[in-house]
Amino acid sequence: MNMSRQWIAILDYGSQYTQLIARRIREQQVYSEIIRFDTTAAKLRENPPVGIILSGGPSSVFEEGAPGIDPAIFELGIPVLGVCYGMQLMSQMLGGQVAPGESREYGKTEMTTEPGNVLFSGLPRSFVVWMSHGDRVARIPEGFQVSATSANCPYAAIRDEKRRFYAIQFHPEVVHTQYGNEIIANFLFKVCGCKADWKLSSWIDETVEKIKKQVGDEEVVLGLSGGVDSS
Repeated sequence: MNMSRQWIAILDYGSQYTQLIARRIREQQVYSEIIRFDTTAAKLRENPPVGIILSGGPSSVFEEGAPGIDPAIFELGIPVLGVCYGMQLMSQMLGGQVAPGESREYGKTEMTTEPGNVLFSGLPRSFVVWMSHGDRVARIPEGFQVSATSANCPYAAIRDEKRRFYAIQFHPEVVHTQYGNEIIANFLFKVCGCKADWKLSSWIDETVEKIKKQVGDEEVVLGLSGGVDSS
């Protein structure tokens, strides 16, 4: 990775949509990279991202061996956005309470936002989002406030503006969520201060040159799924 390039770190908790998060960010001309959920704060300090996203995932925070996070990441002073499982994990780690859902919420839901949240800046007060979760946040951590609610989710979005921590119980990266790209853009440019100066073509050129230097005269076997999220 170019050490001087701005980038967004996406901690991967196994969501089927994680690749979509990376893609949506890159479509905004900001470089993003998916990394392991157990990446340490010390590792991130070596090449600090301008923002961190905790992806969704199929796990429950109550499961034995559920994927966690290095608590020191929340002390880096870097903006963090938790998505679905990422929201639940963030809430639990920062002193809130997560409760098992009585039933899994899956599908389109109308959400109503509260004034003042930069993530929803410029958006209508109410719009449709895509929910996919079983557990729910039952008590938000100290310092947080409610940013949005839905009929079945009193904490559809929360925020701690002082620490620049944001969490949402829906998926902004999928097409079923209205204004999802705008929400991601607000996090990138209004919260993280990103510059839209990354181009896929430049990254491809850099990567090809890097591979050429590494491989030399040897041969390479490449496995590629061919799906739109992968290729």
